[in-house]
Amino acid sequence: MEYKGYVGQVEFDDDADIFHGEVINLRDVVTFQGSSVQELRKAFEESVDDYLEFCAERGESPEKPYSGKFMVRLDPQLHKMLAIRAKKERKSLNAWIHATK
Repeated sequence: MEYKGYVGQVEFDDDADIFHGEVINLRDVVTFQGSSVQELRKAFEESVDDYLEFCAERGESPEKPYSGKFMVRLDPQLHKMLAIRAKKERKSLNAWIHATK
């Protein structure tokens, strides 16, 4: 489930007969739970809103779900191959990757 760019991952606890979840695209721990889908969705949205309100009260910027930066280590040969493909298309490696969506 997704709300305001934040993604919740949900599991069902058969022993407790309840759904529980966590916002998975934050370093902070934000959890929620509910006994029905509707209750779970409401709890998820309230947890995200509470997180945003907490950040505002502290004068901190909330963590953005994704910055748009993706750092990855590659085998040097793979890096070379990708850079050559990009150059052949007269693009930077970054532009070439964007174009290959």
